[in-house]
Amino acid sequence: MIPVTTFAGKTVAVFGLGGSGLATCHALIAGGANVIAFDDDARKVAEAKAANVGTADLRSIDWSKIAALILTPGVPLTHPEPHWSAKLATAANVEIIGDVELFCRERRVHAPDAPFVAITGTNGKSTTTALIAHILREAGRDVQMGGNIGVPVLQLEPPTNARHYVIECSSYQIDLAPSIDPTVGIMLNVTPDHIDRHGTIENYAAVKSRILGRAKTRIVGVDDEFGRGMMKGLAAMQKFVVPISIKQIVPHGYVGGEKNIYRTGASEAEDIADLTGIGSLRGSHNMQNAVAAFAACSALGVDDKTIQAALRTFPGLAHRMEEIGKKGAVLFINDSKATNADSAAKALASFENIYWIAGGKQKEGGIESLTEFFPRIAKAYLIGEAAPDFAATLNGHVPYDMSGTLDAAVAQAARDAASGGKGAVVLLSPACASFDQFRNFEIRGEHFRTLVQGLL
Repeated sequence: MIPVTTFAGKTVAVFGLGGSGLATCHALIAGGANVIAFDDDARKVAEAKAANVGTADLRSIDWSKIAALILTPGVPLTHPEPHWSAKLATAANVEIIGDVELFCRERRVHAPDAPFVAITGTNGKSTTTALIAHILREAGRDVQMGGNIGVPVLQLEPPTNARHYVIECSSYQIDLAPSIDPTVGIMLNVTPDHIDRHGTIENYAAVKSRILGRAKTRIVGVDDEFGRGMMKGLAAMQKFVVPISIKQIVPHGYVGGEKNIYRTGASEAEDIADLTGIGSLRGSHNMQNAVAAFAACSALGVDDKTIQAALRTFPGLAHRMEEIGKKGAVLFINDSKATNADSAAKALASFENIYWIAGGKQKEGGIESLTEFFPRIAKAYLIGEAAPDFAATLNGHVPYDMSGTLDAAVAQAARDAASGGKGAVVLLSPACASFDQFRNFEIRGEHFRTLVQGLL
């Protein structure tokens, strides 16, 4: 745990008592703060009380005595409208921040030289985070990894100047971290997502860009218009940027080719890594992740040979292009993390002869953007709320079954793929959130794994 000492002796309100919220309460208490916590879910309030956290309805407290409101990232700060707790704090002129901001303040006070890598982007940030942490560990560094990737940042070990922090940051977390100041800030990409929480994609991109403003090294993916805009804006302010791309040559940056990574100068490129045969980094999207990780670890002083060796031992992440196994010639891939079309596109681009399981709670745009990949799909198996809309898009282009459930889809896809010829792949890459049938994408992916292992 990282005790939050910057609010010692002060009263702090906390709203949201899920995993990160409860961890925040304990970190504040350990640092000497007086905590008043609450949640709209009465069960979570009862759990906090049982864990010796002080609770009270924040609608009935004296806000003039509150030093800050620590808001869980899952609660709206601005759109579609601020949560009632945020409205109360704003009316009382109380700052609203999150756990990543608390971490940043503790680091500045206790170990300002602790290397801190912050990673954001619509897609790829979890893999990039895990890959950077893996490379740094292989290089012998003391590494703590957390944030949006699963371990609340305040549950990590306390900062020391030799301890490296590799933190995945969602747009929600960045929105609540006004002073975020990483040693290396990485912005991978921006595609439409979370518009309901930020109002417009421009607002969403602007929040993402904050990870770069105070960073010492700024790594920016320039393969979309928003990344290019961020690079131009920072350059106009004479702030140094390391561009990364898998689509074009960029000067003084890093470029991913079909299989190789290159470091570019003003006029020439140096071949520095080869991803051939690394199954955990299959696909162009993982090339971007690897390029970003190489750039970050180079900035932290890791030599090229060590990085290349570590790339080859990277095990990958669960639910992200995860190879579950093979039955005969059929490969089963768990890409449950593909919760939008852009993410699913990365998986569809990585295989031929695909037996595609898709659907769930649909996001804006559906799968219209995936039409270029339809020739790769032998058949689709549609599940969840999105199934009728997905069927309408596929109709006349890709044969499909209205499977309804993941259980039925796996059975049907496995049966058809068994006679599907060379290179058949059963791919769960839903292009949807999971919330219609599963609590989160992890549970969906675990269920897929269990079903496939039953077949194997």
